[in-house]
Amino acid sequence: MGATALKAGHVGINVTDLDRSTDFYRRVLDVDVLGSSADGDRRFAFLGRDGALLVTLWQQSAGVFATDRPGLHHMSFEVPDIADVRRAEATLRELGVEIRHDGVVPHGEGASSGGVFFHDPDGVRLEIYAPSGADVAPAPTPGAPTCGFF
Repeated sequence: MGATALKAGHVGINVTDLDRSTDFYRRVLDVDVLGSSADGDRRFAFLGRDGALLVTLWQQSAGVFATDRPGLHHMSFEVPDIADVRRAEATLRELGVEIRHDGVVPHGEGASSGGVFFHDPDGVRLEIYAPSGADVAPAPTPGAPTCGFF
């Protein structure tokens, strides 16, 4: 397999409440439910857009996401432009989600790329960003990448 053949596929996330998380991800990422099951202990939802799978939610956990353990740091979703990031920010504010850095910020000092940083209902760190247009605000963490959630 050559390096050009490799690309990221969908992301699977363990959640504590499938209905709550499905509603959250549908609204924030503007995705559709492509398939789901609510059968007893086999509760899951496939979320995507235009038939392409982006996120799977699995109701297979309890508690809150542990950021102090090895494993996933955060998930990042790219959108075409900063207007899409601002739409996501507005949805997050509607939902009452706490936004890190109080809005859209660049990825770091001198960067034009950037976005909005927040947590899902189970504490998973998320980012929605655009490749350019975020340089209208200062970088919130001098000397460190914004997506570090410092």
